[in-house]
Amino acid sequence: MTSFYVSTDRSRLDVGMIHAYLSQRSYWAQNRTRAQVETSMAHSLCFGAYQDERQVGFARVVTDYAVFAWLADVFVLEDVRGQGVGKLLVRSIVEHPELQLVKRWMLATKDAHDLYRQHGFQEVHDPALLMERMRS
Repeated sequence: MTSFYVSTDRSRLDVGMIHAYLSQRSYWAQNRTRAQVETSMAHSLCFGAYQDERQVGFARVVTDYAVFAWLADVFVLEDVRGQGVGKLLVRSIVEHPELQLVKRWMLATKDAHDLYRQHGFQEVHDPALLMERMRS
């Protein structure tokens, strides 16, 4: 059986693979530039999921480490999906020692609600409170 593990060691992150996945295969970050990916990673707590030395998943948390955290850019490569990597990645994030004071966690997903519910996420109680500002 293949074992997977999660690390926050930035030196292990495969930025080329992360950029390629986000900009070409994700539904939420199509055409994101490499510079945008690198800047977003520089200002986030990043998590890599690995099979031996190969990176097979990624996620990042934008946070103040006390009040708020936004879980973003979560993905697992297609060839290892269904093997528990997503569950391991999200569990490693919500259990990370530096994030234990965070009161409010947020994320956006089109299709992974069941995964996040397993880790305590739920639909926003009052979505009318939320606003956004998008740049074109």
